[in-house]
Amino acid sequence: MDAREEPGQGAVGGKFTKAAGTPGAEPLSRRRAPRLTRLSRAVVGAVVLLSLAAGVVAWLRPENPFQRDADWLAALAVFVSSYVALAIGRVPGFALDRAGVALVGAALMVACGALPLDDAYKAIDLDTLTLLLGMMIVVAHLRLSGFFTLASTWIIRWARTPMMLLGAITIIAGTFSAFLVNDAICLALTPLVLDLMRSLRRKPIPYLLAVAMGSNIGSTATITGNPQNMMIGSVSRIAYADFAAALAPVALIGLVLTVVLIALFHRDEFGSGVRFVTEPLPARTHRALMLRALAGLVTLVALLFAGQPPAKVAIVIGALLLVTRRAKTERVYTEIDWPLLLMFAGLFIIVAGAERALLTNDFAAVMARLHLDSVPILTAATASLSNIVSNVPAVLVLKPFIQVLRDQHTAWLTVAMASTLAGNFTVIGSIANLIVVQRARASGVEIRFWDYFKVGAPLTILTLILGTLWLWL
Repeated sequence: MDAREEPGQGAVGGKFTKAAGTPGAEPLSRRRAPRLTRLSRAVVGAVVLLSLAAGVVAWLRPENPFQRDADWLAALAVFVSSYVALAIGRVPGFALDRAGVALVGAALMVACGALPLDDAYKAIDLDTLTLLLGMMIVVAHLRLSGFFTLASTWIIRWARTPMMLLGAITIIAGTFSAFLVNDAICLALTPLVLDLMRSLRRKPIPYLLAVAMGSNIGSTATITGNPQNMMIGSVSRIAYADFAAALAPVALIGLVLTVVLIALFHRDEFGSGVRFVTEPLPARTHRALMLRALAGLVTLVALLFAGQPPAKVAIVIGALLLVTRRAKTERVYTEIDWPLLLMFAGLFIIVAGAERALLTNDFAAVMARLHLDSVPILTAATASLSNIVSNVPAVLVLKPFIQVLRDQHTAWLTVAMASTLAGNFTVIGSIANLIVVQRARASGVEIRFWDYFKVGAPLTILTLILGTLWLWL
């Protein structure tokens, strides 16, 4: 998913063009696109040929003295090109999304010889994929049962002013995202908020910002809040309760800051003391399915806090929820983000290949001089990298450097906090943001870069400072 505007979008008909009637008038985007496409295809072709050539040479002449240099160069090309494509969200001139980029990059890492196939299998963290799949199944049952609509209606009906409504939406998004995957929460809540704003005739943008930013911040609180936290929980082996105890206070204060900053930057919407009656959203619910899903969720959370392995608990409960006469498994499968699982698997292999081929002793010594054992420095590095290549790839890049630190517990909590909170900096900072923006656009509501940035940037800075002080002092 990519919420970026097409190049040249603007004044006339969505594009900057020459004056009407000017001979040869042509949109700038059309003239620029072929140049970018040709460059992209040339780069992709070069990386593919380099990777295949390195693999063929290794196969024909395994004792080649230049083989190590060839592997290093090919691995570097695959790693850099894959991460650039992941940062952009697409490959100009090709119909590849992020999942496709990760799969192609993983295949080229194996093809060039940087990572043997057996090691590639071992590089995939099945605990992370299992946990993510299990949580997706639980969330799918909650969505299909109508739980999110019913819960939102029940809470929002008590809101009597715009400020109370903003607080209610932020709390809903943050609380649900603390225990369920934040991307799924945004998928469920965005259309509900749009319908509610339409019925109340209120400006939808501030409330949609509350969904995106609240879900990002709320997901900081636990291991199951977002994909990068799941991965960190799997790698670090930090107990669910310990993780929540460390980061839940940051998330709680962050949600308060979210309400304050949105209200501050949208004083025209929240400055008046207008009161209104919220109309209940039309809720189609399946009572039996909802009760089973809620029972599964409560059991899951209880077992996680009791110290049971998150992946094991999530997949067992998810599998048991599939055993029903009321919801066809095909409907559940359509709710699962299969491309995200594929992207994770590919990224594990890409990073493992780069680590094996590129992480020399000299490079490790250079990284040691960055003092990543310092919470403020690690926060800054994680937040910056997350805004360049996105949070999940950033966590994977940092993984080998965190694993050599003395206090890995604090370091992993810092990475979890910073990579998640950094997602609020810009509209393209997290998948959750893109989901809200794209769902809003499909309903005729345009959230522009500045609409998001003027609230998201100060909110990110304040919450990162808060999280840093909390973990550091």
